[in-house]
Amino acid sequence: MNEETSAVKQIAVVYHSGHGRTECFAKHVVAGARNVAGAEISLLKADQLVASPARLATYDGIIWGSPTYFGGVSGPFKSFMDSTSPLFRTQELRGKLASGFTVSSYPSGDKQSTLMSMVVFSMQHGMLWVGNPPNFENNVGATTDPAVDRLGSWTGAMAQIHHKAPVDSFDKGDLETAKLFGVNFARTLHRI
Repeated sequence: MNEETSAVKQIAVVYHSGHGRTECFAKHVVAGARNVAGAEISLLKADQLVASPARLATYDGIIWGSPTYFGGVSGPFKSFMDSTSPLFRTQELRGKLASGFTVSSYPSGDKQSTLMSMVVFSMQHGMLWVGNPPNFENNVGATTDPAVDRLGSWTGAMAQIHHKAPVDSFDKGDLETAKLFGVNFARTLHRI
């Protein structure tokens, strides 16, 4: 099925951002996904979904986003995750596509632990996980500013920004990673 002629797919990007940096990254993920015809994207704050997580059942795919705090998702994002237990019991998210991204101030910062908690969370809901495919054209093992996926994560998207930096001062490669991550998710959703 051609993605230009397939049915419209609803995607939610659910995130928490303590200081605006994860929100900035989320907006670039959304911008990338919007480049795919037939994708409609909603940007949703995790803490605003705690009272009504059932809204997620209306989406075909969901991308999770959280800063990495002390090796895991932020407290508000974890509270959101916990609020979805009624959806877990009824498996209302089963079969939906899922992925995730995280931002921290250190190049590693244990971001992989954050992504793995999102993977487990998604699996518990019966969701299908899509990773962050390597982009060999732009990044052949490079760890420099313009490199796409310069932090080398295939589980999900990762970005690094100094904790005192302006919220929009990500490395060029990290912002391009966010956009390509959104494109890949939307295209994958159309193929499934």
